[in-house]
Amino acid sequence: MFSKILIANRGEIAIRVMRTAREMGIATVAVYSEADRDGLHVKTADEAYLLGPAAPSQSYLNVEKLLEIAARSGAEAIHPGYGFLAENAAFARRVIEAGLVWIGPHPDAIDAMGDKLRARQAMKLANVPFVPGGTEAIADAAAAREAAARYGLPLALKASGGGGGKGLKVARTLDEIESAFTTAQREAEAYFKNGTIYAERYLENPKHVELQILADKHGNVVHVGERDCSLQRRHQKLWEEAPAQIPERVRSAMREAGIRAAAAIGYDSVGTIECLVSGDEFFFLEMNTRIQVEHTVSEMISGLDLIREQIRVAAGEPLGFTQEQIAFRGCAIEGRVNAEDPAQNFRPAPGTITAYREPAGLGVRIDAAAYPGYTISPDYDSMIAKLIVWAPTREQAIARLARAIDEYEIGGVPTTLPLLRALCDEEQVRTARYGTATLEAFAARHFAAATNGEPSVPPAEPPPHAPELRVEVNDRLYRVRLLDLPVPSAGAAGPARRAAPRSAAKKRGGAAHGNDVVSPMHGVVVELKLKAGDAVEEQQVVAVVEAMKMMNEIRAHKSGTVRETHAAVGDTVEANAALVTIE
Repeated sequence: MFSKILIANRGEIAIRVMRTAREMGIATVAVYSEADRDGLHVKTADEAYLLGPAAPSQSYLNVEKLLEIAARSGAEAIHPGYGFLAENAAFARRVIEAGLVWIGPHPDAIDAMGDKLRARQAMKLANVPFVPGGTEAIADAAAAREAAARYGLPLALKASGGGGGKGLKVARTLDEIESAFTTAQREAEAYFKNGTIYAERYLENPKHVELQILADKHGNVVHVGERDCSLQRRHQKLWEEAPAQIPERVRSAMREAGIRAAAAIGYDSVGTIECLVSGDEFFFLEMNTRIQVEHTVSEMISGLDLIREQIRVAAGEPLGFTQEQIAFRGCAIEGRVNAEDPAQNFRPAPGTITAYREPAGLGVRIDAAAYPGYTISPDYDSMIAKLIVWAPTREQAIARLARAIDEYEIGGVPTTLPLLRALCDEEQVRTARYGTATLEAFAARHFAAATNGEPSVPPAEPPPHAPELRVEVNDRLYRVRLLDLPVPSAGAAGPARRAAPRSAAKKRGGAAHGNDVVSPMHGVVVELKLKAGDAVEEQQVVAVVEAMKMMNEIRAHKSGTVRETHAAVGDTVEANAALVTIE
């Protein structure tokens, strides 16, 4: 077994891995960006090293720096968590070439499943059903129209190298084909540096069900049950539960197909087979070759520590149990607590948490990296925490989740907690009759209407940080405790705090209903579609702003002519900043 591992990630998943490693007697090495100096994963690890600036390309995606730190720290293995480099076969190969152990599947399996077109081709050979559609790339909008004629409408245009809903656009009419193709390709290039797009029939409101797979390097493959992850916004999940409420014959067939698929590519780690279930049929969607955000609910109903098994498998140990020895008990539900405003179409809401208190009690688990005073950076995703509950029955689990949400306190930023609480009382959720289209319709019908579209939480000033002295020497973090601190004189000035530019924001916000089209969030302008003199129609896309790993289309609120542009592609803009002026 390893004596020390490096976790090439941040936040709650880094802490999750560290906790299991500590139980296994393994020392841990954290890495962090300049924006994450105050991160709990930095404080939790045995050692911590600075990667670089906040931008992921200069920090968590910096392969050379990660390998350098692994060598300096004496780590024997690297755990990638999820996101960032977790499904990057090239990085996995570099780790192995450096003489380290990759805590994940072998790179060829990542290659086979990381590209959705190759995955569909592999599933075809393994006799696993997949959503009707092509196994070749779509070259342009004309080819997309041909696919629509072949597979029907609505048509999903998807990034071959994508995931998490990024690089996925749906065309419901032929008139939407060109825009959907262009947008999907743009997102694919931006997020995955791979603009390959393929087409498949878009299924209306199916269930999104995934099977947890666990395999070792000795040919043993088991499943750890399935999860229903259908409650999504922007094709990203907010509520996951296990077991999935699906027909038993579908469950049985999916389990057999999942194990067959994993065996076909010689899989040797934890992984997830994602499927769409429609009636009595299921279709392969993709395979995630890493630990999933929602692995927690599978752990709760099986009693297995999937991170522990992942580390053991990477160390070459065989599975210590058979399929028959895995027993499933009760029901578990996970709610993702994100810094997003459901009343504003799930707008990302980076900011500072002014108050934070977690729920507790029987059957309640929190995976988080938040605390009072923690600043949610716009450079990363919006997740604050994962709230997981377990109970003997599904009815009791929903009641426990509702109780836990009522106890959960997060101040300073809007969150998805009120929406999760409302879902606990929704009839479609209580009876498990929901699908992938349920959540957004529910939020639009109930939540946004209840707030009249106003932000759920007003802006708040960040609290002062508690004093703490830390020193970075050659990019390694050291904590120094000082004794006999000097007491400042009565006239000494306290620590400077920069006031938030609220007056400017109000001024710009006031012009939003006049001539200015403003950015509703802090982010980076990745596309500006108009220039001075261009005609614009109401609801026409003016710009695309990337915020917290989401592409947000900013639309004109009126028709007219562009008088002036106030931003350029690549600019970072604040919330309520003017993008263009229309007259």
